[in-house]
Formats: sequence, structure tokens, C-alpha cells
Amino acid sequence: MKKLLLFIPLSLLVLTISSCKKKGCTDASASNYNSIAKKDDGSCLYKPFLTINGAASVTLSVGDTYTDAGATALNKDGSVVAVTVDQSAVNLAQTGTYQITYTATNANGTTTASRTINVVIGNDNWTDPSLTWVTSSTCSGTQFPLSASPAITAGGGANQVVIDNMFNLVGGTATGAVNGASITIPEQTINITIGDVIFSGNGTMNSTGTQFQITYTYDNQAPLIGGSGTCIAIYDKQ
Repeated sequence: MKKLLLFIPLSLLVLTISSCKKKGCTDASASNYNSIAKKDDGSCLYKPFLTINGAASVTLSVGDTYTDAGATALNKDGSVVAVTVDQSAVNLAQTGTYQITYTATNANGTTTASRTINVVIGNDNWTDPSLTWVTSSTCSGTQFPLSASPAITAGGGANQVVIDNMFNLVGGTATGAVNGASITIPEQTINITIGDVIFSGNGTMNSTGTQFQITYTYDNQAPLIGGSGTCIAIYDKQ
């Protein structure tokens, strides 16, 4: 018996294989991306391309003013898309991490982006010359007689503060170092004419920059009125 041989032209085989490739959008960044498509058919559609203007993260001190740089949105063809900005969540009067949200929409969908706003206690919250501080304390009026109206200004270093009019009647000047919301008063001495007061302290400012507390440790070496101990001073912004 003669065997029948079947010959398939190579061109027909190639055409058959090619016709089996599924067509569609093969660009993963497109809104209609087809993961099983093997051949791009030019059907890709794109949501707006959104770019934040300026830094993606901004750090501000409590009470600062802020003007947002906004964002830019473009269609694939380069035409401009309107951007909606929502910064209602940002509270510059209190420490925290907040988000500004940007939204752009076209016929193919919506794109969003965000900027982080970090609101912190900064050096200017301690040393703003417009600030007036009033002191209340658990401190002894004779052993550690803090003034009710100290003057707090910037010192010689980037993170240094100076507390003038430290004590009632005798005044005196103390220095401290601030680091964010924290303040450190290294051990130092103020002479009050009849003796020395040696003291140090540590404290923090609240989240709204309106009050800070320092826990002082002191040794008043003046005769009769002297003594040592620990007390808390509260400084309130007026």
C-alpha cells in the first residue's frame, strides 16, 4: 500500500501561527492593559500622567505658613489636565504628619498623588522674638525663685537658647540646647550675690508650641535661704 505524504507549505504554517497571537494593549502602564495579549494593536488608553511640583516631603515648624507648589497633569498627547488639590487634612498649628492629595481625571480614569507635610517643633518655636513667656512652677520662692517673666532668645549656636531674667530680683542668665521639642539645660551656676545657685534641667514643648515644661535639679548655696531639690517650671506662651 502506498503511503500518502502531506506537505504543508512553510508560508502557510507561519501565517497560521502568527494569526494565533492575541492582539491588544501590551503596555502595563495603560488603563486597558491586557496581560494575555502578545501583540500590541495600538489600542492603549492612558490615565493622566501626574507630577508633583517640588519636594514630595516638606518639613515645617508649628505655626509656619505654607504655599503649596501644586502638581501638573498631562494626557498622553501632552495636553494639560486640570488638577484638584486637597490640603484640608493639614494642620499647621499642631505637630503631625499630614498628606496633601492631588487628583487628575480624563476619559480613561483618575490618577492620584500625594505630598507629605511634616509639622514639627522647630527652633523658631523656642526663640521667635515676638513670643512672650510667663512662668509658673512648683519651685521654692527662696531656694529656686524663678522669674514669672523670663526672656527667651536665640543663643550663639544653631540650637542654643538663652533664658534671661532667670530669677526674681537678681535676674541672671541661663543657657540651654534645643533639639526639636526637647530642651536641655546643662549644669551651670548663677551667682545671686550672697551665694551660688547650681542647677540643670530637662524638658519638652507641647505639640502646639504654646507651652513647655522643665524639670530642674538645683543646689542653692546661699546661707539661710539655700537648699537643694527638684522642681517643675511651666512656661506658657502669651
